[in-house]
Amino acid sequence: MKHVWLAAAAAALLMNAGCDSGSGETKQVELTPASPSSGSGGSAALTAPTPDSPAENAQLATLRPTLTVRNATSSQAGARLYEFQISDNTGFTASGGVLSVYYAVIVNKTGVAEDPSGKTSFTVDTDLQPATKMYWRARAVQGGVTSAWSATASFKTKIAGYNVPGELFDPLTGGETVGERVGSTTFIPEKGIRLDSSSSFIRYRLPQTVTAGEFSMEVEGLRPDIPVAPGFSVNKPKIFGMQDGDGDYTTNIWRIDGQYRGLEGNPPNCIQFRAMFGGDQYKIEPDTAVRYSMVFMLDPSKTYFWKGTWSNGFRLEVSEGIGGPKFYDQALPVGNAYNPARHVAYLGAPVGSGGEMAVIVGATYRNVWLGTRPRPATLGNAIER
Repeated sequence: MKHVWLAAAAAALLMNAGCDSGSGETKQVELTPASPSSGSGGSAALTAPTPDSPAENAQLATLRPTLTVRNATSSQAGARLYEFQISDNTGFTASGGVLSVYYAVIVNKTGVAEDPSGKTSFTVDTDLQPATKMYWRARAVQGGVTSAWSATASFKTKIAGYNVPGELFDPLTGGETVGERVGSTTFIPEKGIRLDSSSSFIRYRLPQTVTAGEFSMEVEGLRPDIPVAPGFSVNKPKIFGMQDGDGDYTTNIWRIDGQYRGLEGNPPNCIQFRAMFGGDQYKIEPDTAVRYSMVFMLDPSKTYFWKGTWSNGFRLEVSEGIGGPKFYDQALPVGNAYNPARHVAYLGAPVGSGGEMAVIVGATYRNVWLGTRPRPATLGNAIER
């Protein structure tokens, strides 16, 4: 089973899929607006239906909501059918070139028979993308006449995480995680999970190695004056890390991490990464000159977006929030692929055999993504910030 659809294949599907109003089939298709049909002389005057529920912008506890409209009206008698459309954008078009096989961001349902009660409903029969603001609309069809679309309404899907082959998402704002909590951690409502000690971290055991992909997250509480526990050094604390299995982190030949070096760093308060693609001969990290040009006094009250990507090399980007100003962007190539046998990822990192402190105590994480495809633009936009 392929875990992503190539953009070309998705585009071909979108162009070729039809909308047979009598088929009753649910499809993921490009939802292009259509003008209402006036029909021939004597055709019905058909009004648009009206969205009824869920309430506008409601936060739902499901990935398969029931959408309800107040029925259309017509100048003529006869059976009416309804078409429902759902999308993660108000243009009702595909928002990205590559679609997930696990969660839908586009749904088109035709052939829904009108309920004589005055309200007609459709229950989504595939999981929508979690933690996402979705938009929906409906229209009526009677004979050869199609009404205008209803007004566009919105809802937010269930804020939930998942860890499946090729994709991981962990919102962390609702008091739960799809990872393993190690050491002292605290869930902060609507903020995420905080690492409370020098030996705390979150561990994700991936069901399938991601040989090329993205690991990204929002982090706040990063500070230059990093608290240090007795007996620890704090020159290379990790914001995130990856390795093979559960061996000693500092000697693992598949170790990759993004760092914010504290007051003991060389130099203090620089951002740095280190990536090992199967051994010392495949180790890459920015050199001393780059490190000295990448010194930042991060503000613990701000949220920073950390993004690591790899594919025969590694790139680290850091910005002020998702989509905010980017102030760090460094990349280096390497002559090998990333291919650990047991891919494990961390928020923070385990303490190494040398006793080097691996986390920033007080750092709070949320909206974590790790996948073979880039982070979907709308994933997580239902999370209040």
